[in-house]
Amino acid sequence: MSGKTTYLLSLLVATGLAVASADTALARKANFDSSHSVFTRAQGETRPPIGYVNFCARYPTECRAMAIRGTTKVHLTPARWDLLMQVNSFVNRKIAPVTDQELYNRPEVWEYPTSAGDCEDYVLLKKRYLEGLGFAPETLLITVVLDEEGAGHAVLMVRTDSGDFILDNRRDKVLPWYRTGYRYLKRQSQQDPNRWVSLSPGRSRTKIFGRN
Repeated sequence: MSGKTTYLLSLLVATGLAVASADTALARKANFDSSHSVFTRAQGETRPPIGYVNFCARYPTECRAMAIRGTTKVHLTPARWDLLMQVNSFVNRKIAPVTDQELYNRPEVWEYPTSAGDCEDYVLLKKRYLEGLGFAPETLLITVVLDEEGAGHAVLMVRTDSGDFILDNRRDKVLPWYRTGYRYLKRQSQQDPNRWVSLSPGRSRTKIFGRN
């Protein structure tokens, strides 16, 4: 286990976010509604957000394509479910919500946050932590949605053998994709993080991001 991973786990425990896993499998199954598909469906390639393109220009090693390790879905054990909840809650508490305009005096900047950031910054940090905890990069997909008010928003989609789950800076609870109230526009391809796939035909060029 890496030093970074050990440090993160100690922080999770120290902040009181570790939870008992005995009942999580049952709780997870109860989250599903059989009238919906548990997986989102890609509709073809589309353009990545400009903020992501600029982020990759600054951090090319963070965006390089890697060979699929033999699976495109996380085997969702109770222990891994607990880690998803812990990381989501930890980052939501660690980072204060602030717009890029307020933080950088620019409308769109994707960056690893240290104390403050907006929605895509939360996503980047959660993805980094989960990769450090052993989650395969191709199962952790940056995803663009429209929220209930029609504003652009970014979340982290985790592809598991129990369905697609969403880590969101607006809530600590980890939900199946269809229970968030969002309209899904696009996400990273599992084959190459620099390729993006449309999840909602005809709306993939909607301007992102209006709010945190």
